[in-house]
Amino acid sequence: MMNHLQKDVSLSEVHGSIDTTTRKGPWWRQLFVFFGPAYLVSVGYMDPGNWATDLAGGSRYGYSLLWVLLMSNLMAILLQNLAARLGIVRGRDLAQANREVYPAYINIPLYILAEIAIAACDLAEVLGMAIGLELLTGLPLVYGVCITVLDTFLLLFLQRLGMRRMEAFVIGLIAVVGGSFLVEILLARPAAADIAAGFVPHLQGKEALYIAIGIIGATVMPHNLYLHSALVQTRKILPGAVHVRRALKINFLDSAVALNLAFLVNAAILILAATVFFRTGLTDVASIKDAHRLLPMLGTQLAPKLFAVALIASGQSSTLTGTLAGQIVMEGYLQLRINPWVRRLLTRLLAIIPAVVVILLFGEKEVDNLLVLSQVFLSVQLGFAVIPLIQFVSDRTTMGEFTIKPMIKVLAWGAAGLLVYLNVKLVVEEAAPLIASSGNLIGKTLILLGGLGGCALLVYITLHPWIERQVRRKAPQLHPQPDALQDWTPPAFRHIAVALDFSEHDERLLAYAAGQGGATARYLLIHVVESVSAQLLGKQSDDYETRKDQERLDHYKAMLESRGLQAHTALGFRHRSREIARIAREQQADMLVIGSHGHRGMKDIIFGETVNAVRHELKIPVLVVNL
Repeated sequence: MMNHLQKDVSLSEVHGSIDTTTRKGPWWRQLFVFFGPAYLVSVGYMDPGNWATDLAGGSRYGYSLLWVLLMSNLMAILLQNLAARLGIVRGRDLAQANREVYPAYINIPLYILAEIAIAACDLAEVLGMAIGLELLTGLPLVYGVCITVLDTFLLLFLQRLGMRRMEAFVIGLIAVVGGSFLVEILLARPAAADIAAGFVPHLQGKEALYIAIGIIGATVMPHNLYLHSALVQTRKILPGAVHVRRALKINFLDSAVALNLAFLVNAAILILAATVFFRTGLTDVASIKDAHRLLPMLGTQLAPKLFAVALIASGQSSTLTGTLAGQIVMEGYLQLRINPWVRRLLTRLLAIIPAVVVILLFGEKEVDNLLVLSQVFLSVQLGFAVIPLIQFVSDRTTMGEFTIKPMIKVLAWGAAGLLVYLNVKLVVEEAAPLIASSGNLIGKTLILLGGLGGCALLVYITLHPWIERQVRRKAPQLHPQPDALQDWTPPAFRHIAVALDFSEHDERLLAYAAGQGGATARYLLIHVVESVSAQLLGKQSDDYETRKDQERLDHYKAMLESRGLQAHTALGFRHRSREIARIAREQQADMLVIGSHGHRGMKDIIFGETVNAVRHELKIPVLVVNL
């Protein structure tokens, strides 16, 4: 079922569910209560997409891209702490903050990009788990991809156990991945001097840049910024600057420890590839399956088995947090919640379908290229999440004394600038040959329009604070002098429609309607059902929500009739604005009363823009009640 949220909080079912306000026990136990969100975030930094880019970088360029991993990790620690700061100080996740600040025409593409990023991330996790199952059991890859849909039920089970048990499960999977690679590194015995040389920044040509950007995209993921800003709100903290400052410090420690562990895992994968493959001349090992096949070179069959187990654990842990990020993005931008299994199933199908198509059409040899491409795609979208985040935590009006310091601001904008520059450079280099080639006019047009649209969106969100200040500074224009009032007669309304949303504001809407029509008017009570069944079946829907909504309308009707007023009811289905206008026209209402929630940004599509859409479709007066 799909519901409008009644409370504007992130992950409302677990919001503030972990109490940090009690100070019983030793200091380390108090710290332990805060620890957890960053570990859920960190699994996204060691998912199968990272494996593909790390293996490609290590086998082709040895240890030379270790500095890219380190730089990515430092940027990740910085940006994830900014996301945690936003959630702790303002009590808003990144999606909610975007919705409240940007207009709808900006939030729509931001929401779409966030959903695409989550789908790209889920694609990497689907492929990684399927490859792990194939390596460990011999199950064909296409079957493994289809089987991954079953982890939908694992997530539902973990959510019922509570946030702390979910965190414990994910941390256990992280321990499996880390322990497996610790054994692998001990078996490989890399040279310390060669590893140290890999931290000196340099790139070996265009192909190395492509892999480097893939590593950045696999490490600093846009959906993790949404996720972290919401997960920190699962901790209940006392109000006041002292308690907020304490929460910020502990969350910084949580992030630093968790993300450095993720860095060690990524570095271990790259070092393993460099030691086993690059040093032995096998520079074309960019495939996860090739790496698994050649790991017996370490002298034991334990190495490939640990590799496969770690891959499955990595994919499973990452897919759990990817689903949470999808829930946060949808609830934050649209203020809509879909049943968890529906949301999970939709996200998983968006990942499974392209994976199956690629495997069936091009064969399994293209799977690793698809993995690297998904990570590059994630990197390209980073600017659209990072730039708003920096602006929010730099805004003294909303952050107060917790606004980030000038030095942190410089570092954050430096990281954002570097990410945008690298991504623009990559897109230009990859798109230039396609545009220069003959033929395929449609493809060239789409590439140009997409590039120009992305650049325009980046420019707008970067300049938005300055644009807002300029708008506020404009002096209001004087109205023209009014003409003399003509003779007029106040209208009398006989049939008044009232659009109800079944919130605490319904009584106010009914009161305003009665104030317009009095005892002589008839009142048409309208509500639009938006459950999944109603979306699919329309008027044929007979689910639990439809029946309950009709009961609620009948209850309101009885209340009005008990006051001597005439009333009748009508349910609409699917499209809110269209149904309200349709029912009002068909029932020949001569006035409509509707509520406005006064929201800005993306939420206008759900509430404020509904008012505009209804008003433009009707030729009768529309009374908008500000709720």
